[in-house]
Amino acid sequence: MATIHVDVVSAEESIFSGEAKFVSLPGEAGELGIYPRHTPLITRIKAGSVRIEKEDGTEEFVFVAGGILEVQPNCVTVLSDTAVRGKDLDDEKANAAKAAAEDALKNAKTEIDMAKATSELAIMAAQISALRKFRQKK
Repeated sequence: MATIHVDVVSAEESIFSGEAKFVSLPGEAGELGIYPRHTPLITRIKAGSVRIEKEDGTEEFVFVAGGILEVQPNCVTVLSDTAVRGKDLDDEKANAAKAAAEDALKNAKTEIDMAKATSELAIMAAQISALRKFRQKK
């Protein structure tokens, strides 16, 4: 079966690099599914989980806090400020960060503070959702 090369990169490091049969991730307008020889595309992505079906049939999950997706017929590149391997997601940290974002939203005094807190809350909710998806697959 044909494969496509996938790179998921955060600001700090390369999170995943390898061959895959299929990739799905949260686009701004909805879920995107990418197979080998996909039409070229560049788009923004939302916070959520990137699911990579590898050559051997196993799956890799990566949480991204939004970013940019570039698709070429034989290569998929996901660029994100924050990306975390599914196995490295931490329930306690995610729930604590969500609670902190909720507190920040309650105590926001300006529209900018409110926008920052709302954005952080959305990212943490997406991370918790990604964590649940990863745990279900194990």
